[in-house]
Amino acid sequence: MEITRVRNELHMITLEFGTAYLWRDAHGLTLVDTGIAGSAKGIEEAIRTIGLEPAALRRIVLTHHHEDHTGSAAELALRWSAEVVAHRLDAPVIRREQPPVPPVLSPFEQELWAGLPPVPPAEPCPVHREVEEGDVLDIGGGAVVVHVPGHTDGSIALHLPGPGVLFTGDLAANVQGRTMPGVFNTDPALALASFHRLAALPVETVVFGHGDPIPDGGSAALRAAAQQHPQA
Repeated sequence: MEITRVRNELHMITLEFGTAYLWRDAHGLTLVDTGIAGSAKGIEEAIRTIGLEPAALRRIVLTHHHEDHTGSAAELALRWSAEVVAHRLDAPVIRREQPPVPPVLSPFEQELWAGLPPVPPAEPCPVHREVEEGDVLDIGGGAVVVHVPGHTDGSIALHLPGPGVLFTGDLAANVQGRTMPGVFNTDPALALASFHRLAALPVETVVFGHGDPIPDGGSAALRAAAQQHPQA
């Protein structure tokens, strides 16, 4: 487990598999994604290491239903009475009421997929608040839900216009200094269109489901990546 301070209000928690983000407001803590099952204790330890208390956890936002993002949500939500937030289209998968749609893999992605370690199944997790495009969460002065389908049907990003922060989920990645669209999408063309939509947002700080955060100049990095990956 590794902790990276991105901004005063925002820390990245790199887990054994997966990444979680902790946002601090005066009225409590918000966790964006939770890593795989079994990550809860590591996340709680990270919160304490930062100098905060897990009891201040008010909300867990899940950017999509994949188990490296939702794995520890049920345990954390139950332990700390946190509200779980997800898009209405991914909520049934998170609750394990319906199966996920498998990704459409290119030959390159098939090789990546084959090399991934096995991920433990996530426990069914309640979704207390199902959100839609344009809904606003009480995070950072108002976090706007951006529906960015393509990775999953209900993938969301969070745009905080006040502080200029964007949580992309898995629609984008930033690996080895290279910003790019994410992989393992259920609808690659739709995912690319969603990526271009994110690239048009005015933001300074961008954090990703996978890869290093961009504390400054996030819009420029996303725009440059979008130019390298034009839509058909």
